[in-house]
Amino acid sequence: MSIENPKNPLHGITLAMIIDELYQLYGWEGLGEKLNVNCFKSNPSVNSSLKFFRATPWAREKLEKLYINTKKNR
Repeated sequence: MSIENPKNPLHGITLAMIIDELYQLYGWEGLGEKLNVNCFKSNPSVNSSLKFFRATPWAREKLEKLYINTKKNR
């Protein structure tokens, strides 16, 4: 049974969707400037970013905040 959570702005959005959308908006260089993490600066790819953000909760939180703020400002 699926429970919808309308107050959660990330409900139904996967990590891959977040990375892909931010990449399309900013590119790897822009993402590296906004979030100082090596997965955006050294040989960036969606797969390496997914692996890093899944294993690093503090970085994922920053990525999610960037995504939410980007959506609000559009």
